[in-house]
Formats: sequence, structure tokens, C-alpha cells
Amino acid sequence: MVRIDKYRGSGKKELESITMEDALPLLTSRARRALKRAMDGRNLVYKKLIKKVAAWQAKPPVSKPGAAPKAIRTHVRAAVILPSWVGLTFGVYSGKEFKPVVITPDKIGYRLGDFVHSTGRVLHSGPGIGATRGSKFIPLK
Repeated sequence: MVRIDKYRGSGKKELESITMEDALPLLTSRARRALKRAMDGRNLVYKKLIKKVAAWQAKPPVSKPGAAPKAIRTHVRAAVILPSWVGLTFGVYSGKEFKPVVITPDKIGYRLGDFVHSTGRVLHSGPGIGATRGSKFIPLK
């Protein structure tokens, strides 16, 4: 896997300290519109997530030594990943469970749901005995 430690010329330290207003020109127009709707109060769950992340960054919860850092659990799969979130771990709901997503600079501007699949691969086996009318007369051995 290729790791990118920069996003559009900005290093990891610069991205962590960037404000929301400074981050908007770095994002695509679709992401800017989504953030504008959230900050205007038209998307309340997204605004609540942004406040939750800010509170988490101000005072992160203490985890046991040697254990993985706690994830910010959320159902908001449509949330645009911001530059100030670099280094955080989110638990994104897949419809069944919360799957961890570690935010790196190459994920900025994408949605949280882009990294957690909500559907799994379905593997069907062959037809069993009695599954079809023709298999009724097949001997077992």
C-alpha cells in the first residue's frame, strides 16, 4: 500500500493545525457544499459529529497502555474527511458493526463511508440434493 504523507503540498503537522476556513479551498466543490450545509445547520447530524471530533481532540479519552486508541464511533457515513482529522481513528457503522478507519492525508476530501463497505460478498454453493426437480433422482453415492 502506498502511503502519502502530504496532501496538496501540506505536511501532516500543517494539516492537523489547519482551521476549517483554511481547509475549504483544498477540498472539491462537492465537499465544500456539504460542509457549508453542515455549518449552516441544515445537516444537524454532521454538525454534531464535527463538534464531537473537536471535543475528542481537545480532551482525548485515556486508553490502556499498549492498547489501540479508542475510535470515534459514528453512523454518519456521508461525512467529508477534514484535514484536522488526520491521525484520528473512526469507528464507522457498516450496517452491522463499527469498522475502524484510520485517517491518513490521502483520505482527505473523501467520505467516511467510502472506506467501509456496507455489503459483503455473497458466495453461493452448488445446488444440493432436492434443490431442483432434476436433482431428485441423483443417487447419493
